[in-house]
Amino acid sequence: MFANHETLKGKTAIVTGGGGILCGEMARALGRQGVKVVVLSRKLENAQAVADDITRENGEAVAFACDVLDKKDIEQVNEQIQKIYPVYDILINGAGGNHPNASTSEEAFDWEDVENPEKNSFFDLEETAIRHVFDLNFTGAVLSTQVFMKHMFSEKGSSVINISSMSAPSPMTKVMSYSAAKAGIDNFTQWLAVHMAKQNIRCNAIAPGFFLTNQNRKLLLTEEGELTERSQKIMSQTPMETFGEPEDLIGTLLWLVDPAYSSFVTGITVPVDGGFMAYSGV
Repeated sequence: MFANHETLKGKTAIVTGGGGILCGEMARALGRQGVKVVVLSRKLENAQAVADDITRENGEAVAFACDVLDKKDIEQVNEQIQKIYPVYDILINGAGGNHPNASTSEEAFDWEDVENPEKNSFFDLEETAIRHVFDLNFTGAVLSTQVFMKHMFSEKGSSVINISSMSAPSPMTKVMSYSAAKAGIDNFTQWLAVHMAKQNIRCNAIAPGFFLTNQNRKLLLTEEGELTERSQKIMSQTPMETFGEPEDLIGTLLWLVDPAYSSFVTGITVPVDGGFMAYSGV
């Protein structure tokens, strides 16, 4: 399906959040291009499943459990990786997610929600949940980059890919902390691109539109598999009128990480969204 990227063959990639649906597909795609893939996920079994998929296709991959919220844990995992791969060429900061206690129940505020124990109003959002979501999506990417980038300096250059969101340029309702964190990711992407430009390290981001994942499936589909009210609104704002498939991200990924195609591209966020960002609603 995708062209062979000979420039990528033999490179080494670190993929945080690699046990998930979207970043798992990215890890597999890199493996098919001859990249040696280090799959990291909070749960080892999720990372190992993706690594096994890669090796079954005659690729090379290893898996480790890693908590991107704990810098000491990242450092300890890095020590283990270093025994196998001393230099990294690609880093995908894909770990992320949301928490129900950091999201409001309704899109617009109503005082009745404050008095309703079954509703989460803005004033009910829990501090620990807010911090967890922000740290998971933003701080975790910064900490991972601090640890792994030390091994990415080379004459041939390297590439960092952050995972942004449709919530970054225009915050989605309900998910305040997640939206703020993803906006931070876009800003961090630009900052890091400038900071590392003279070191030949490029930093870009991919902003997926709406994809069905394990984390959002219950929000987007009913038990009968029909669109929820929120999904219907998403479809009404997506000109292509469909959810994205994980494979839809791969072309953009391969373009951004392959210096033969994008050596002069850094500091950008690429939407892969079926036209969502381009549509004004009328």
